[in-house]
Amino acid sequence: MYCIIVGGGNVGYYLTKDLAAAGHEVLLLEKSRGRAAQLIEELGDMALQGDGCEVRVMEEVGFARADVIVAVTGEDEDNLVVCQMAKRRFAASRTIARVNSPLNEPLFAKLGIDTTVSSTRIIFNLIEQEIESDQVVPLAALSKGNLEIVQIELSKQSPVPGKLISDVHMPTGAHIIAVIRENVAVLPSPDMALIIGDTVLALVAADKEGELRQSFTGSY
Repeated sequence: MYCIIVGGGNVGYYLTKDLAAAGHEVLLLEKSRGRAAQLIEELGDMALQGDGCEVRVMEEVGFARADVIVAVTGEDEDNLVVCQMAKRRFAASRTIARVNSPLNEPLFAKLGIDTTVSSTRIIFNLIEQEIESDQVVPLAALSKGNLEIVQIELSKQSPVPGKLISDVHMPTGAHIIAVIRENVAVLPSPDMALIIGDTVLALVAADKEGELRQSFTGSY
């Protein structure tokens, strides 16, 4: 099976490795030249620098013959464009899109994207399994309360890998609600040590998002 993955963040990187290990033909597209160079150094011919939203790039990498096209960038708009073009111009048989905001899921479904994956939705489902359903804050209530769920991928440049969650400085009122490690979401504990490659999901007041990101990445 030939799989094209657009987006060279941690999700795309680990998905590429897992699919290759399972014996599939995989190509990972990353727009950023710096990040693409890192991926090419590690993954070789499986990684390529290019903008997966551009028709020329789609043609060159073989969207027409791909069995599945996966868009996992950090931007919902880009993921939607990639999957829509794959469907309409290249008649892709299957498209999968990462949806960063659960509020966008109905739009993706309406526009014909085969499968959507929302890490935020996954975490809320996980929480619902652990506590009474009437204790769960509905997603719609978060925006009314000026709260946001922030997703942060921990890289080598992050200052927090190796630290316990209890030792990470965060804005007042912010909470880590889940950690995704090796494609498995877990509820965190204060003595859990963070590592490179983790994806942290945190609940924070909207006006404190920049401060939270700085805590985990070292920059806004």
